Amino acid sequence: METHNHSHSHDHSGTANIRTAFFLNFTFTIIEIVGGLLTNSLAIISDALHDLGDSLALALSWYLAKVSERKRTATFTYGYKRFSMLAALINSIILIGGSLFILSEAIPRLFNPEYANAKGMLFLAFLGIAANGLAVLRLHKGKTMNERIVALHLLEDLLGWIAVLIVSIIMMIREAYILDPILAVLVTLYIFWRVIKNLKESMMIFLQGVPNKIKLEELEQSIMDIDKVKGMHHTHIWSLDGANHILSCDVVVDREAGKDEIIKIKQKAKDTAKDFGIDHATIEIEFEEEDCGNRF
Repeated sequence: METHNHSHSHDHSGTANIRTAFFLNFTFTIIEIVGGLLTNSLAIISDALHDLGDSLALALSWYLAKVSERKRTATFTYGYKRFSMLAALINSIILIGGSLFILSEAIPRLFNPEYANAKGMLFLAFLGIAANGLAVLRLHKGKTMNERIVALHLLEDLLGWIAVLIVSIIMMIREAYILDPILAVLVTLYIFWRVIKNLKESMMIFLQGVPNKIKLEELEQSIMDIDKVKGMHHTHIWSLDGANHILSCDVVVDREAGKDEIIKIKQKAKDTAKDFGIDHATIEIEFEEEDCGNRF
């Protein structure tokens, strides 16, 4: 009887980072609501409502990131990693909605700038930059699509508060209230472009497209270069969550290849796949003139 030892390591840092980001964002949202009311700043109150939406999105990301760490079951044989992708997709839609809302608020103010308490805005801007900056630092190197989308939420807030800081300083010198909506529009358009780019990548993952960083032809050629390999077909590469990639393929070997040679070929093919960033490879060995029976 053969025994197979499979060791799997799980990186829980992503979930911990999202949890930290949630508590930072939610705590600051409460401060922001109170500060907005005290400074009579509609811009800050509007941003507080946006941040409240971000907090709900972060809570969803945190929950689904935890779900994604569950082990595989008879229903989900690949495990739950794709649940983090679901969070990324939902958050992308929320972020697009939030961006459109901010644009709808900011554009009219280009024609009718409103007064706000500059000193209060300055104080809140420092708090906002500190809270969101810390959260972005925790998440900006995230491996999963979920972490990257959450980082975009926080980057949007960080850039927004940097804009508030600049505007509040200028408004303390002169009444240039129009700078507030101008900066809001520029920041929102930048984030909107980034989230559309990530949404496209998320959809590619859901549709089981080949991950951007993996060159299919180069991978196939590398496996074809292995001694005794005569052909390769039915190559399928996809990603579970933008970080964990899967390969399945049929490798045709010389009809004279023996058991030991086949074992070496399979191991070299798996090592090659790993070099290309693939975490799990299923290699089916076939002999020349054998009908594999696969249709996809």
